[in-house]
Amino acid sequence: MIIYFLRHANAGERLTNPKKDEKRALDDAGVEQCGIVGRALAALDVQVDAILSSPLKRSAQTASLVGNEISYEGKLMLETALRPGASFADFRRMLEKYAKQEAIMVVGHNPNLSEFLGRSISERGSEAGVELKKGAVAKVEMGRNSAFLHWYLTPKLLRSLYAAAAESSRPKISRK
Repeated sequence: MIIYFLRHANAGERLTNPKKDEKRALDDAGVEQCGIVGRALAALDVQVDAILSSPLKRSAQTASLVGNEISYEGKLMLETALRPGASFADFRRMLEKYAKQEAIMVVGHNPNLSEFLGRSISERGSEAGVELKKGAVAKVEMGRNSAFLHWYLTPKLLRSLYAAAAESSRPKISRK
């Protein structure tokens, strides 16, 4: 199974009230970031069978906006195993529910999403040091007893990839 780990995009400052913070939406920069991430992933021909998101608003918005850009037509699945504070055991149980899928995208929060990525790709379940920045995405191929990190793209790299793809698709004007 291929798993794309995507941390939610920019959502402004954290709110002190936890209930209100759960409803914190993406800010304008976060919405723009989702478009760039999604178009860059589309340029890489990323296709998924399922998109799983934390139920918090900023993650669900990120999942939806990026899903639109990669032409995902399925239902967005909200999973408590991707909420802040969820455990790696919760994450593993969630993955078991989707084991028949070829490729999934998981959208969530730090520090647990970085922990899930790090523990997935390290030997013996210890944690590899990988920190997902807001809007970053990593592609991991999971086997029965191992996982392989194919790539990790920061928001800056995704922006460059998107710009290069847009430039290469523009018609060339020859000047004689």
